[in-house]
Amino acid sequence: MRYLLVADNAVFRGRLAAALEARGAQVAQAGDYDEALAVLSGSHPDRAVVDLRMPGENGLALVRAIAERSPDTQVLMLTGYGSIATAVDAVRMGAVNYLSKPADADMILAAFERGAAPVLEAPEVEYEAPSLARAEWEHINRVLADCDGNISRAARILGLHRRTLQRKLQKYPPRS
Repeated sequence: MRYLLVADNAVFRGRLAAALEARGAQVAQAGDYDEALAVLSGSHPDRAVVDLRMPGENGLALVRAIAERSPDTQVLMLTGYGSIATAVDAVRMGAVNYLSKPADADMILAAFERGAAPVLEAPEVEYEAPSLARAEWEHINRVLADCDGNISRAARILGLHRRTLQRKLQKYPPRS
């Protein structure tokens, strides 16, 4: 199995490459987008592990470039700055999976074996936003609960006079 490992942190990249090589893989390394494209021009790896944040172009752009130049290469996005939005973007651009750091060689191999979970489109749900009065009432009660029912402390946090807060709490909750 031939791997392309792209990460800007040379120590992490070297250790991960050594761990993959110990498991029988051939590993080519790159520190950024341009180096990765240079490696891709000479060979087509079976799998690529791409870090999201690196100097120059980010990992999402590299995932797209790998999908265009080497469509048979499976790509795994690896990042220390994980979010659902970037995970969905990576999978939509061609990554088979997405892992947050810290990740070791076993986790990476398992992620490749699992493959991609299907990207589901959000169902069309009619969402009715709560009224401003309802949102205010919920916020006040959340702050009051955080203050263990201490009205004076909650009033200070909310920037209200204590009596104003008491009046607001005496009212029934507004309808959504």
